[in-house]
Amino acid sequence: MDDLARFCCLNPACQDHGRRGANNLRVHSRCGARKQYRILQCRTCGARASERRGTPLFRSHLPEDKAVSLLEHLNEGCGVRQTGRLVRVHRDTVMRYGRLAGQHAHDAHEELVAFSPEDPRGAVR
Repeated sequence: MDDLARFCCLNPACQDHGRRGANNLRVHSRCGARKQYRILQCRTCGARASERRGTPLFRSHLPEDKAVSLLEHLNEGCGVRQTGRLVRVHRDTVMRYGRLAGQHAHDAHEELVAFSPEDPRGAVR
């Protein structure tokens, strides 16, 4: 049985939108060259999405280990050209993944931190 508790429906019109662990998702099919990625379907609204949707690796053509290595090098402070040489990809690829990861980090920050609830004393955390 696949663990789907960390995923949620991405359809904004669905009543279960954004609810993780709601037991409303099922594996509809698989995709990728080796069928390695799951397509999830919401039982509530019927919407389908890849398990990689909403991540920097969505529609990635690099092997996962290479993409992760690229992002780790950037995280450690390596430059674009240096990262490209180390991972053996073009510098434009490094820039594209860096932008995708940066946008993903920004969106996660907005969701988790910027709109945090107020504490009981009335101050925003």
